[in-house]
Amino acid sequence: MTALLEVRNLYASVGDKPILKGINLSLNAGEVHAIMGPNGSGKSTMSYVLAGRDGYEITGGDVLINGDSVLELSPDERARAGMFLAFQYPVELPGVGGMSFLRAAVNARRLEAGENEVDQLAFVKMVRAKAGELGISDDMLKRAVNVGFSGGEKKRYEILQMALLEPSIGILDETDSGLDVDALKIVSDGVNMLRAPERTMLVITHYQRLLNHIVPDHVHILADGKIRKSGGKELALEVEESGYAGIDDAA
Repeated sequence: MTALLEVRNLYASVGDKPILKGINLSLNAGEVHAIMGPNGSGKSTMSYVLAGRDGYEITGGDVLINGDSVLELSPDERARAGMFLAFQYPVELPGVGGMSFLRAAVNARRLEAGENEVDQLAFVKMVRAKAGELGISDDMLKRAVNVGFSGGEKKRYEILQMALLEPSIGILDETDSGLDVDALKIVSDGVNMLRAPERTMLVITHYQRLLNHIVPDHVHILADGKIRKSGGKELALEVEESGYAGIDDAA
């Protein structure tokens, strides 16, 4: 079976500094994988490289979606191909209306899939239905993208984007960063709502607490640019008890 997302011996640098030093991952449809690791291990770099962000040079290896390399694709082309990245620190877009932003993104995905665009009235109904499930108010939808949002609101807004875009690959880069307990549960519930047989998710986190809410099928420990250990959800508990030093030493 061809993996939905496959990372083959991936090396990447920022300037002259090597960050990723041979990453191998295979994510099948229906699976949730978690990447854990200490600060500076390369977790966020990996998410940016997968999404095609500028400033990160791939020096070896490949990234494939459904068996096809995406290294030559721009970030927007990767997004239209089904990849979604939720940022650790979502940016504000002053002057860009939330509803216009969401509709433009959804219609770009639909056109890529050979489907008709959604008209304004139908789209408003669609957004309100999804927003209600995530505790997002009409007031938030009327604002510019992320402007004036709390940390928790920004993360919920990203999960709303993912719910509307229905990507085949969801990458969550430390989406629990800065969230209180209530916001964490709301965001986690939104992610769990999107788990589906046709979708895979890569959850990148520093702490095990997120994985109490989003229970992964596979856990990988990343340290110094390499995956040091892989296992089931119990590996996250092992990290909680012994820390990353014990895992790295054992590897």
